[in-house]
Amino acid sequence: MDSHRHGNYRVERTVLNEERLEEVTHRKDYNETHPSLTKKLKDSLRLKRCALSGFPVLYWLPKYSLWDYGMPDLISGISVGIMHLPQGMAYALLASLPPVFGLYSSLYPPLIYLFFGTSRHISIGTFTVLSIMVGSVTETLAPDTAFIINNGTNMTTEVNNTARDLYRVQVAAATTVLSGLIQVVLGMVKFGFVGTYLAEPLVRAYTTAAAVHAVIGQIKYIFGISPTRFSGPLSLVYTFGHICSLLPQTHLPTLVVSAVSILCLVAAKELNAFLRPKLPVPIPVELITIVSATLISSYTHLSSNYTIPVVGEIPSGLSSPCMPDVSLFRQVIGDAFALAIVGYAISISLGKTFALKHGYKVDSNQELLALGLCNMVGGFFKCFAVCPSMSRSIIQESTGGKTQMASLASAVIVLVTIMKLGPLFQELPKAVLASIVLVNLKSMFKQCSDIVTLWRRSKIDLMIWLVTLVSTLLLNLDMGLAASIAFALLSVIFRTQMPTYSILGNIQGTEIYVDIETHDQAREIPGITIFHSSATVYFANADLYLEALKEKVCSVIWDFVSQRAAEQLAGAPVFSVEEEARGWRDVCVNNISGENEEQKITERENEGDTTTLGSSSEDTLSQDLEKVSLGSLGKWTWDIHSIILDLSSANFIDTVAIKTVRNIFQDFSEIDVDIYLAGCQTSVVTQLEKGGFFSGSITKQQLFVTVHDAVLFCHNNHGARTFTQYEPFLVCN
Repeated sequence: MDSHRHGNYRVERTVLNEERLEEVTHRKDYNETHPSLTKKLKDSLRLKRCALSGFPVLYWLPKYSLWDYGMPDLISGISVGIMHLPQGMAYALLASLPPVFGLYSSLYPPLIYLFFGTSRHISIGTFTVLSIMVGSVTETLAPDTAFIINNGTNMTTEVNNTARDLYRVQVAAATTVLSGLIQVVLGMVKFGFVGTYLAEPLVRAYTTAAAVHAVIGQIKYIFGISPTRFSGPLSLVYTFGHICSLLPQTHLPTLVVSAVSILCLVAAKELNAFLRPKLPVPIPVELITIVSATLISSYTHLSSNYTIPVVGEIPSGLSSPCMPDVSLFRQVIGDAFALAIVGYAISISLGKTFALKHGYKVDSNQELLALGLCNMVGGFFKCFAVCPSMSRSIIQESTGGKTQMASLASAVIVLVTIMKLGPLFQELPKAVLASIVLVNLKSMFKQCSDIVTLWRRSKIDLMIWLVTLVSTLLLNLDMGLAASIAFALLSVIFRTQMPTYSILGNIQGTEIYVDIETHDQAREIPGITIFHSSATVYFANADLYLEALKEKVCSVIWDFVSQRAAEQLAGAPVFSVEEEARGWRDVCVNNISGENEEQKITERENEGDTTTLGSSSEDTLSQDLEKVSLGSLGKWTWDIHSIILDLSSANFIDTVAIKTVRNIFQDFSEIDVDIYLAGCQTSVVTQLEKGGFFSGSITKQQLFVTVHDAVLFCHNNHGARTFTQYEPFLVCN
């Protein structure tokens, strides 16, 4: 019954080595499977392919059905456009820019993505993390202290807000254009895989740390204080310390507005979440809050009566494009690169999530190019760095959006607001916008629960999470990201340098081979040792691979050989080779053990050890052992006649590893132990060929398709004498 439920199969075939496999499968030449560079260039320069790949809109727009997609896209676009308004103005404060520039950033980039993007559901625009990163740059290069002017009326100093904001807009635009240029270049050279280096624990920790930076940046609006903005390492600590010292100077009316706004937003969002299954579209909580706060502020004159800071003048109409200040590029290139990588990582992760859900494909390189054009072109219109927002993208998808035409509808909503409705928000308190930011950061702070989850699942991922968090908090967003990526890559290198090495045994009656230390039913095959590494063998772990082979496969042989080599180097008495081999053969091959023979060998080994210890220090001995070849010790007979190196986990092999494996073949051949390779992928075989691995003494007949093929060959080659209690099965039931 159990066999019937799980199924069974039966296979009968000949033992296949690499040479025989190539004859049977007619393996193609390397040049047949890898087109030349000239052919690749010709294919990439075909007009139709270039047009469709560079302008995805040409692919889907002719097929667009107004009847099927028009109304869903319109409803979705209006819903997203309503969200763009409060988020654009609020996140502009995060970037330390006037709110209208957040509206610009919600208008131009979605229109550009409409033509070049491949995702149908992501909503391009302002995003919390990128806004924080832009704010870090603008406040570093344009601090308040650089725009202090003297007030001639009362002989006091004040900040020239107009000049400061104008320069910050220039800094943000230059950073955004450079960031977009980096993304475009990376996209053109097919560097879309760069986002994969930002592992999920790294991204989640980085966004959590960015949320802390956002809170520190918004506290001044919440409490109505004016802290000094520090820059460089530990700037967050210094800024927080200065904020704490200014808390006694809190402006109470501003604090009351902030508290009421936060309470209303939290209550409304909880109600929204509760009613979500019953509502066709979510309640626009932020928009209602902004409209209500603006009306209350206008009729109660909060700005003049209580000196509560408000948004101020919002110019109506669109600004003309202008060239960014190229002289700033050298100062912001590090921040621009960080913005490019983080923005793309968020974009491609969201894009692939929705693509997988709805069954279409997202081109990673084209997404990088599209996002770069959004930033580069948007920077000319005084936008700051953008990327998809999780909240807006979910709304766009959940309200029925089918294509990027929804972006056109949302852009129209933002355009109408900029052209006609912008001046109506001049009395909006900045504390309300700051409150919207803080409430929206709640989901990012929930990511702290990752610590408990990762502690249970993966300690290395937990270390990446903690290192990312701490480095981003202490070193700021740009240097923190660089340190985090470096640590994540080092963790990968560390894991490949310290893989799991194991000896494989056979599950009786099958062709399955598993680790004998972790599986009780696995039986080690007499005379044959199968050595397996869980990682690719390359220059960083080749020596460790060899050491593990010595330790696990042939510790007895190696100890014996090392002892005899030490005796030769130390001038100890050398016993007869024939006599020693005869004793070793009696014990290891024929399994004939007796007290006299065992005692004789033990005495000789003890005598050799005593001579060795008395003649050379440990360091000198280890150096001298390297000068002694295995062949110089004479021919011996061991209980192991074959060693199979299972390379099924290797996806590449470099020249250092090739040399190491070649040396293994040569060294063990000197003591009559045969070496075989098993499970090599085609790419590894190709690299072995190019590396000059195969020769007259090492042929493809020693490379087998599977471990089981190699075992059966050893069985047939060395006879059944050593397999009296082991019967490997080619036919499995």
